[in-house]
Amino acid sequence: MSGSGSDGSVAAGFLWMLLISVLLFWLPGLGALIAGVVGGRAAGGVGNAILAALLPALLLALAFFVFGAALTGLMVIGFIAGAGVGAMVLTHVGFLLLGAIVGGLLA
Repeated sequence: MSGSGSDGSVAAGFLWMLLISVLLFWLPGLGALIAGVVGGRAAGGVGNAILAALLPALLLALAFFVFGAALTGLMVIGFIAGAGVGAMVLTHVGFLLLGAIVGGLLA
């Protein structure tokens, strides 16, 4: 601990959160909490950790919206698929944000 500020980055926190979330998907709340703590420490601070926690959620919801519309050819179906995934992501991102804040405070 050198005390020189944050040694982490948003990209590192984002990658750790994404990787651990995918690996621990079978632990609904606890997996996201663990991913948030690890990613928050890797991000190096609370602000970076919160940003790193929100990026995977937004990218996942956007990807399902785009791919749902592209694969069906109908924007309405893409919107419904994106909204469904968005609702699932909101339940996941709560635990991820809580873990990110704790991890950011530990960094």
